[in-house]
Amino acid sequence: MARRRRPETRVILPDPVYNDLIVAKFINNLMLKGRKSVAESIFYAAMDNIRAKAKTDGIEIFKQAMENVGPRLEVKSKRIGGSTYQVPIEVSNKRRQALAMRWLILYARSRKGPTMSTRLAAELIAAANNDGGAFKKREDTHRMAEANKAFAHFR
Repeated sequence: MARRRRPETRVILPDPVYNDLIVAKFINNLMLKGRKSVAESIFYAAMDNIRAKAKTDGIEIFKQAMENVGPRLEVKSKRIGGSTYQVPIEVSNKRRQALAMRWLILYARSRKGPTMSTRLAAELIAAANNDGGAFKKREDTHRMAEANKAFAHFR
C-alpha cells in the first residue's frame, strides 16, 4: 500500500447518448477485457428493453435502481483487544454508488436469459421495484449492520 500520497482520480467523460457521468461509470464497470463498444451496446440495448417493457424512460428506471440498491450502512471488521468485531459504519456516496453498480452487474450476470442486455434490463426493473438479487444484497447488508448495532461505539 502506497504511503506517500493518494492517487489522483481519473476524469472520465460522460457517455455520448445520455450525457451522464454515472452511466459512463456503469458502462466502464460493465466492460470486460477492454471492450467498451460491446459494453455500450449492451447498456443501450437494455435501456431500449426497459422502454419497451416498463413503458417509461430507461434512464429513470436506471437512476431509481441505483438509488434503491445503494447501501446506507455496512459492517467493517475491527480488531479490538484480541477479538474481531463487525462494526457498522455509514457508507460514503462514492462507495455507495460503486457498490450499487457492482451488485447490479453481478446479479444481472447471474440471471437466466438469452442476452446480457435482457438480463441487465430485468435486474434494473426488479431493483427499481425493490426486488431482485441486488436489492436483496442491500437488505442483507443493512440487516447485518442492524444486528451489530451494539458494536457501533467502536467506530
